[in-house]
Order: sequence, then structure tokens, then C-alpha cells
Amino acid sequence: MASCTQVRVSVIGAGNVGSSLAQRLAEKDLADVVLLDVLSGRPQGLALDLMEARGVERHNREIIGTTDYADTANSSVVVITAGVPRKPGISRDDLLLTNAKIVRDTVKGAIAHSPNAVFIIVTNPLDVMTYLAWKTSGLPTHQIMGMAGVLDSARFQTFIAMELNISASDIHATVLGGHGDLMVPLPRYSTVSGIPITELMDQATCDRLIQRTRNGGAEIVELMQTGSAFFAPASSASLMVEAILHNQSRLLPVAAYLQGEYGLEDVFIGVPCRIGCQGIESILEMKLTDSERAALHRSAQSVRENVDRAMKLLENA
Repeated sequence: MASCTQVRVSVIGAGNVGSSLAQRLAEKDLADVVLLDVLSGRPQGLALDLMEARGVERHNREIIGTTDYADTANSSVVVITAGVPRKPGISRDDLLLTNAKIVRDTVKGAIAHSPNAVFIIVTNPLDVMTYLAWKTSGLPTHQIMGMAGVLDSARFQTFIAMELNISASDIHATVLGGHGDLMVPLPRYSTVSGIPITELMDQATCDRLIQRTRNGGAEIVELMQTGSAFFAPASSASLMVEAILHNQSRLLPVAAYLQGEYGLEDVFIGVPCRIGCQGIESILEMKLTDSERAALHRSAQSVRENVDRAMKLLENA
């Protein structure tokens, strides 16, 4: 398949996720990377550190650290990781107003210089921030997506592998819904070499792994105490960037804008999508049981409520 002609990716936010993503992109030789942050010195230092590793890692990608959005011009993909991270006792939704302001401002800055870019939102609460990014940008919905479905499915995949003592490479896991406590892992569509996990473990075990997946981010926050996950989120975003730049038409679970699919409208939520050079090429509508569909609708309702809260908070801020 043909690749995109542009090979610049801008990562907005030079925290742990952003810097890890910049490393992934450069060392996988996917694109030149612009790492932007409001804190002067940090993105420049990280970029220089990554550049000094090029000879060891055997790539020639350029990594630029900056505080100036002009340096992000003509990016094929813009990944927004900027925001306040979760801390113990703080839910994704608690971050609502602070991160809503950050995402609004970063989208405005980036789109002014890369109006044709595909935007990937990583900032939490992710589904809400993706909706706000779309509203702020005015872009077609296929150019905006949220990262979480890939991450949540990767976590479910990992826990299945650990439970069965089987290589994660043989496992395909499926998680729909919002990136939060109401996400919808689907055991029927999660397989080991094509065998549904419902045939390999009992219901109680499935339920336990589902709950651990829903609590995946919080579990890491509680363990780390002073931070949140960044390696797996960076890998997940990197996978999405690769699918876009190489026009792979990969079927990945991402937060996409629904217009009647799954009986839902005017909401960004995790569903399987075909991802290519233009962003979201199409949305796959899976056949769900009544209980699975109801769970997806509960998750969407929670996202909608938080979108409404965020919009009101921004109006009054």
C-alpha cells in the first residue's frame, strides 16, 4: 500500500507519554518528530537527548524540541498528550476542566499550522477531550480520534496472557466504550489463536480480568504513587500513527465520532475502525448482544454527561 508523503509527526506535551512516544516514533523510523511543550527547556533537552541516541539506535530521524507551534507546521499527524496526569485518588473525570482548557489551546495552536493533519488525542478524560478537540478544530470527524481503545485492548490482552500463561502475540482482545470504569471488554470477541477466551476460562475468571482491565490505569497510578502509565499509552499511540503514515487500513479500536452506529449519535467513543492515511476510513458495527449493547450505551451516556459538564465549565471559566 502507498504511504503518506508527509513524514512529520508533532507530539504536543513533553511529559512521560509524549517523550516516550517521540522515542518510539523516531526509533521505529516512522517520522521526524516535533516535541512541543509550554515549559521551555524540557522539550529541547529531551529532543537533544534523543538525537544523541541516533547513532546507537541506527536511525536518522530528526527530533526537534520547541515551545513554538510554528515548528509543527505541515505535520501529517498531531498527537496531543498534554495535560495534568492522574494521581492516586483522582479519577479521569476529575481532570476535566484543567485538561479541557489545555486541549482547547493546544488544538488551536496545532491546527493553525497543520490543518490537514490527523489528530490523535491521548489526554484524559480521553473521550471527552476528543470531542472537545473536534469542536475546537472544526475538522471533519475522520481527522480526529482518541487513543484509548488500543490501550485498553492491550491491557486486556496482557491480563489474558498472564492468566493463561500464553504468548500475548497469540491473543487478540477487544474492548469497546469509553476509556474509564464503564469500558466494555468483550470476551466473545477476544481470542487465543482464534479460540474465544470463553472456551479457555470460566465466567468468574473472565469477569475478574474484565474488572482488572477497567481498573488498569488506576492500578498503575496506585503502584507508582507519583505518576501514571506512559510506556503502554505511548506504544498504543505509536501503533495508530504507524497505521496512518503507512496507510495500512488496520482495524483498530479508537474513540471515533458516531452518527447512528450502535444506535449512538454525537459522541466520541471506542469502536473498531479502519485506520489509514486519511484517518478513520470507516467504522465497523459489530453484532452485540443486548447486554453488551446496553453496556456500550451506559458508557456513552457517561461520556455525554462529562462532555456537557466540560462545555459548561469552559463557558464559565
